[in-house]
Amino acid sequence: YFFSLRMNENNMLYEFKSQPRRFVLALLIVSQALLAGCASAPQLNEEQRAQLEQRVRERWQALESRDFEKAWEYTSPQYRAIFSKQLYVRNFSYAVEWELTGVEIVNYDADAAVASVVVRVMSKPTKQTSVASVVVGATHSILSERWIFTEGQWWFSAKF
Repeated sequence: YFFSLRMNENNMLYEFKSQPRRFVLALLIVSQALLAGCASAPQLNEEQRAQLEQRVRERWQALESRDFEKAWEYTSPQYRAIFSKQLYVRNFSYAVEWELTGVEIVNYDADAAVASVVVRVMSKPTKQTSVASVVVGATHSILSERWIFTEGQWWFSAKF
């Protein structure tokens, strides 16, 4: 039994007893229902994960080699319909070098066909223009990317 003190309508303290079995049973039923809901969400299979990871790596290879026109080709068809290659290329600087150090698929929403991907990148300035850039050198960044599956392919969902 669990015991607690409560006040009655006359402001008198009394002892309240509850049976822990009922509480534990109710808690168990609720937790199983929650876990069943989580377990039923569709996940990416190994082939889909590999395809997505390959597309992420290919895009970053284009960025690392400063082939921004090729990186544009990994953006979604909806993005490319609005933003030209030339406009996309202007978003990048030639003053930074990138190196992809890791890719992790952290979430997948099957209903929306959207995957959340975390990429780890080392970046460093191409020219040491200040003492600070020499001292800081390469920096490690963790970036969140959104990839959508449409038209039979994974596409980088660039921000509009």
